[in-house]
Amino acid sequence: MPVARFYCPVPLAPGQTAQLTAAVSRHALAALRLRVGDSLVLFNGDGMECEAKLVQAGRQAQARVLTCRAVSRESPLMVTLAQGISSGERMDYTLQKVVELGVARILPLIMRRTVVRLDADKRMRRLAHWQGVVMSACEQCGRVRLPPVEDIRDFNDWLATAEADSGLRLLLDPEATVRLRELPPPVGRLLLLAGPEGGLDPAERQAALARGFQPISLGPRILRTETAAVAALAAIQALWGDG
Repeated sequence: MPVARFYCPVPLAPGQTAQLTAAVSRHALAALRLRVGDSLVLFNGDGMECEAKLVQAGRQAQARVLTCRAVSRESPLMVTLAQGISSGERMDYTLQKVVELGVARILPLIMRRTVVRLDADKRMRRLAHWQGVVMSACEQCGRVRLPPVEDIRDFNDWLATAEADSGLRLLLDPEATVRLRELPPPVGRLLLLAGPEGGLDPAERQAALARGFQPISLGPRILRTETAAVAALAAIQALWGDG
C-alpha cells in the first residue's frame, strides 16, 4: 500500500518534529486510520520530499522527519492555464486533473458566460477552496511543488496584460481548424486559454485573437468546460512535455 503523502506548510528537516494541520490530522487519523509509528511522507512545496513517522495522534498530530530528498516530478513545460470559471464540481475537476497533468500556474477568470456570480467575500472563499483542491491533488499525484492559483480576475482586465506572458498562446476554440500536432514545439512558456460553460463569447474570442492567441481544435466533438483544458493539457504533454 502506498505511503500517505501530506502537504505540511512548515520548514522540514531530518530530526525535526512537524505539527500537522487540523485538517491533515483528521484525514490521516480518521480517514486513513494511521496510528503512532506509521510511516508517511511530508512536503512543503520547496521541492523536497521527507519520510516521516507519526509520533503523536490527536487533533494536532505530529510527525518526526527522518530523511529528506530533492525530487523532480515537474513537467519540462511551463504551462499556465487561464480558465474561465465554471460552477461547483466542474471547476474542481478541472483544477484537480490539470494539476495531475503538470500545470505550472492557474489563472481563474470571470468571463461573460461565467455562470457563477462572486462578490468579494465569495471570491476569497472560492479561491481558498481551489487552493485546497490543488494541495490535495499534489498529495495524490506525487508533486512536491504546488502550482499557484492566482487571484480571480475579470477577463478583459487580464487580457490587457496578457502580453507579459511570453511564449506560445493557445485558445481552445471549437471553430478552429488547426490541431496541436500542426504547431511547432513551444519555446519557453505556454499559455492556454479555456472558456467557462458556453465558451468565450464572440467579442472575447476576437479580443484574444487580437492579442496573439492561436485558436486550436481538439477534434470534431465539442468538449465540456470541465474536460476541455484537461484534454488539451494531456495532448500538450504527450506532444511536447512528459510524453
